[in-house]
Amino acid sequence: MDTIVLKFGGSSLSDNINLNIVAKKIIELKEEGNRIICVVSAQGKTTDNLIKEAKELSAIPNEREMDALLSTGEQMSASKLAILLTMLGHKAISLTGWQAGIYTNSDYQSSKIINIDVTRINEELNKGRIVIVTGFQGIDEKQNITTLGRGGSDTTAVAIAAAVKAAHCYIFSDVDGVYTADPRDVKLAHKLNSISYEEMSYISGEGAKVLHDRCVELAEKYNMPIIAASTFNKNKGTEIANSMEETLIKSIIKNDNILITKIEGIENPYELLKKLTKNKIKIGKYNYENKILNFTINKVNRAKVEKILDKEKGNTTIKSVTKISIVGSGVSNHMEILEIVLKAIEEIKDKIIDIDVSACKISILFDSIIETKYLNDLHDSLLKEKYI
Repeated sequence: MDTIVLKFGGSSLSDNINLNIVAKKIIELKEEGNRIICVVSAQGKTTDNLIKEAKELSAIPNEREMDALLSTGEQMSASKLAILLTMLGHKAISLTGWQAGIYTNSDYQSSKIINIDVTRINEELNKGRIVIVTGFQGIDEKQNITTLGRGGSDTTAVAIAAAVKAAHCYIFSDVDGVYTADPRDVKLAHKLNSISYEEMSYISGEGAKVLHDRCVELAEKYNMPIIAASTFNKNKGTEIANSMEETLIKSIIKNDNILITKIEGIENPYELLKKLTKNKIKIGKYNYENKILNFTINKVNRAKVEKILDKEKGNTTIKSVTKISIVGSGVSNHMEILEIVLKAIEEIKDKIIDIDVSACKISILFDSIIETKYLNDLHDSLLKEKYI
């Protein structure tokens, strides 16, 4: 009898209708002879709403209290699903992250899992129960509730799968796999049957919302196959493992959640960078020249950065920009790809402020938000030349 881990995202759990769809999928897999551990996110926009309400009270809420607040969303999902499965005649139990033995460090809002004591999970599985675990959260050495950062339920699922030595880890959402581009933006985007851990890590790291980037790192470390599939159909998903598709380019990602910060007249950028790092703010592209500092951050960190910069001398501007990334193992060995890319975006060449070419990706940073049209043009050009 295999143990499998299933993770369901917020859109899959958004209301009672969808909860019934999720319950049916769980029951089908259980009746195939599997022992089931299910990791759940908060329902729908619950986490966004909790953040919004907290920020109405404080522009930068206390991080410990935010973790305590945000953890409630997953608890609601887990208990509702357990109630439903029990009503349908299947023994089920919900466990919070700490009840499931998930221990983390104390980096509130972005904690790392240190260890998972799977004793309680195995006890419940041995009783024939479906075990439903709240994703995204754990407990630190002082018994404080911690969270793993947005998208962290994926990481919870993979970590538990590795700890119990599961056969597979399924990540279910409203999309049935990993695509060559966001199918909502690019009509000709198509689904990949498989992709390597390395390529998936780059795709997640560049802003694609398919999987949490840390979960892919964990999966590779423990050689845990992930299957990304849809809650709402039975289509074959995408397997993330030690495998490769024949096409060179795996995905093109347009990321509009980036801010470029410019500070003119700064004397000591090193001290500022230390402050940003201390506040767990991830810095992207960085450049310092002639007392002008430029760096990129994720939009979610804007309030934190502005608070830090209030104490800095110099003129500061922050604006939204776009980054387009072309991801594929060995892409830098084919310079003709860069030629095709540059031709496809020639109309907006004056907006380019940086091009970064590495072993697995080509990234282009623009000085403003660019239209989705150029993502389509780029995808079509590479598809026509059979690089996708």
